[in-house]
Parts: sequence; structure tokens; C-alpha cells
Amino acid sequence: MGETARRLVPPFQGRPLLGWAGPLLVALFGGLLRFLRLGEPKAVVFDETYYAKDAWSLLRHGVERAMLGDAKNPVADRRLIAGNLDIFRQCPRSSDCASFVAHPPLGKWMIGAGEWLFGLNPFGWRFAAALIGTLSILVLARVARRMTRSTLLGCFAGLLLALDGLHYVLSRTALLDVFLMFWVLAAFACLVVDRDRARERLVAWYENSPVTPHGPWLGARPWRLAAGVCLAFAMSVKWSGLAFAVAFAIMSLMWDFGARRAIGLKRPYAGAWNKDLPHALLSFTVIPFVAYMATWTGWFASANGYGRNWDQATSSGPFFFLFDSMRSWVQYQWQVFTFHSGVHEYHQYMSDPWTWPLLVRPVSFYYPADVPPSACGASACAQAIHGVGTPALWFGALIALAGTAVLYVRRRDWRAGAVLLAYGMGWLPWFYYALADDRTMYLFYMLPVVPFMVLAVVLMAGLVLGQADAPPTRRAVGAAFAGAFAMIVLINFWWLQPVLTGETLTQAQWWARMLMRSWVTAAPK
Repeated sequence: MGETARRLVPPFQGRPLLGWAGPLLVALFGGLLRFLRLGEPKAVVFDETYYAKDAWSLLRHGVERAMLGDAKNPVADRRLIAGNLDIFRQCPRSSDCASFVAHPPLGKWMIGAGEWLFGLNPFGWRFAAALIGTLSILVLARVARRMTRSTLLGCFAGLLLALDGLHYVLSRTALLDVFLMFWVLAAFACLVVDRDRARERLVAWYENSPVTPHGPWLGARPWRLAAGVCLAFAMSVKWSGLAFAVAFAIMSLMWDFGARRAIGLKRPYAGAWNKDLPHALLSFTVIPFVAYMATWTGWFASANGYGRNWDQATSSGPFFFLFDSMRSWVQYQWQVFTFHSGVHEYHQYMSDPWTWPLLVRPVSFYYPADVPPSACGASACAQAIHGVGTPALWFGALIALAGTAVLYVRRRDWRAGAVLLAYGMGWLPWFYYALADDRTMYLFYMLPVVPFMVLAVVLMAGLVLGQADAPPTRRAVGAAFAGAFAMIVLINFWWLQPVLTGETLTQAQWWARMLMRSWVTAAPK
């Protein structure tokens, strides 16, 4: 490998086989944690009352239909746990049962895949979340390895994500956020691979062809196209994926500018503008739009979707069928937008985004009030699932993020910039909704940035560890530091696990795991 290639595309450390074996083993460990007792508690946990039923409705009807009971569907909840699947409201006309839903359908389709495989039961509706949570550990380990060129640091990243409490809880609950996190992380991973592939092609051109001021067209870029699809899927789970889509599109183009400048072209920016921008527009506009619309196929194909206006569309002729259908769809999207802009209801576990990194106010997903004393052998028992991150990891990540900011300012390290950008896009937009809109929000909205918190820790561990040719003492001290941090996170996770999975504890044991009084007291109105 020539000097130019080494500078633009540094070689990996270790054997390629270990680069897969290590991350797979770490993902297997995380998967065992997530699938063990996945069907417990045998209850409808937190907002599973919406998504598990909407997923079942999509499987049976192609669209979401209204359920028995009130907004939280307690009647349908009891029927589900009892094994009675007759949970849909009976209506004189099917269109009367159309249900307004506040999020796009992809996440519920993914939940529905587990229900199709295993039935409408707690294991079935949580299966997809556990699988996707496990896959995200593998993806993070691989992308961390590619960013650091170290299999050891890649496995370190996967292990930390496997041991995060918030990721763990949402990987065992049929909510949408774990799917949003996965598609955001997958898009980021695809762009990191695309960065390497584009630079490899640029180096090959530089070493084998006459050099021109603009440089070459880098050809088809399937990894960037895949990133566009992943970003569309993120937005098809929750609209908050849009912030990542915009940021990642700009980031990818800036990487193209940087590659052409780094290789020494006379007009790198004009070259990137002319050669790379058209493909970027395809990858980040056309492809995502097509992929996003494809996730709404069930709504377009059904006469009974909310706001579908099927009768008018079908009576208008083939051309106007498409026009009327799109007009109804756009109106539906606008109603969803206005709904999200008007979510101001008080919830006892709501919190403001500036408190999220400090874990001030986690969400109680499950806390039955009728646990008998005989369940724990004490006068008072508790059974709880708290949606909270592992404090040792989150507090360590705050220090690591500060170090990552210094790394970017002093060295212009592209990895630090990418991590900070992704973290900012997942966290800072919520400040607007808190300050300008006073919207109801929760700690678990931070889940999409947890992998990037881990990457910040990994980058700092890499600095402490040093390069592969660093003195043995430096490497030993760095490895000891990273190992000690991983052990602290593991112990902290082990201590919290009973209140992450709903194990029955005595009240004293439960209180011992409440780090702050704000974890259990009601939020002020």
C-alpha cells in the first residue's frame, strides 16, 4: 500500500476473520441478555398498548383500526393477556373503525413481523425489538472497528451498547424508538463504509491515471444509496429521523470535499460539486422519498385507512385516483404534524431535554401496585421496569463527548466531528420543542444518540490506548483503563438489571437502586 493510500484509507489492525468473530460474539452476548425471559412480564408494558395492537391490525387489515376500550385500551389489554384476540371495535362500516395514528407505519410493521411469527403475545410483540437491538450491537461494533481500525475497540463499543440500560429496556419492549435508533445507526454505518470505498477509488485513480484539477467521477456508490434507504426507514418509524437525514447528507458531501482536497486536487470543491453532488442528491432525496412512500403501501392499498377517501379516489379514473390518493395522504401527514405540535399534556414522567444526559428523570414503564408480600418474602414488594440508561456509561460519555469536542477542534478529526454531529442532531432539536412549543417529552427520546455516546467513549479509549506501534507500557495502561471502565459499566448494569426487567424485589432492594429521588417522585406540573 502506497503512502497516499495509507493516509486516505489507513489499514485495519488484526485479521479480517477476527473483525467479524469478535463483534458477532459481543452481539451474541447482548442478544442473550435481551431474549432471556423476553415474554416477562406477561403484561402490556407502557405504550405497548398502542404499538402491539396497531401492528396486529396492520397484519390483519393493512391499516390501523380502532380497538376496544378508551385511549389506553384497558379492555383490549385484558383480552390480550387472556389470549382473546378479538380486540377490534365492531363498526357498521369498516371506514368508521379507521384509527388516527401519530407515527408512520414501518416500526409497527416490524413489530408485526414478530407477531406473525410467534402470535399476539408478549414474546411475539417484543421479538422484533430484541432482534433489532441485538443487530444494532453488531452494527456498532463493526462501524467502530472501521472508524478506529481496531477490532478490540470495535468489540469494546459493542459491549458498552449491550450493557446500556435504556437500550436494553427498549430492546425488550414493543415501542418504536429502538427501530428508529437502528435505522439511524445503519445509515451512519453505510456512510462510513461509503467514505472508505470512495477514497479507495480516488486513490486508485490518482495512482493509475493522469491527474486532473477536478478529479474523477467515483462511479455508482451502493453504500450511499443504502444509507438513503436507511434514513427513509428511520423517518418511516418516527419523523425525528428527518434531522439525522439532513445532517448525514451534508456530512457525506463534506467527506467528499475533504477526500478530494486531501489527495491534492487543484479544484477539489468544484470537483465534488460537479462529480459527487448529483449522486448525493439521488441518494438523499429521490431514493429516500421512494423508500418512505413504499412503507405506506398498506394505506394506499386499503379502502379503510384513516383519511383515505377511497370512494372519491376510485370514482375519479386512473389518473385522478393517484391524484386524490396523494392529496388525502398529504392531508393526513399535515394532521399528524399538527398533532405533534400540540402535545402538551402533563405526564408524571415527562422531562426536559437538558436533563436527559444526566438521567434526572427516567420513565417508569411498569410498576404494578398489587404485588403480594409473599412474592418477595418481605412486608412490601416491588416489581418495576425503569427506562433508564446505565449511569456509569452515560456520565462517562459526558466526559468523552467533551474530549471528542477538543479532539475535533485541535485535530479536525473527522470521526469526532461525525460523532458530535450525530449526537447533536438527536438531542438539540428537542430544545426547540421544549422552549418554543412546551411539548411533552421523555428521556427515551435519547435512544438514537446512545450509539454515538458509545463511539465518543471509544474514541477517547483509542487515544489512551495509542497507535498499534505505541510503546508496550502505553498500550498496557490504555487497555487497563478501557477494561476498568467496561467492568464498572458491567457492574452498574448488573446492579440495575432487576429494575430493568421487572424482577420482584423487596421495597428496600428497589429503593437501593434508585440513584436519585427524581427517579420515583412525580414531575412538577
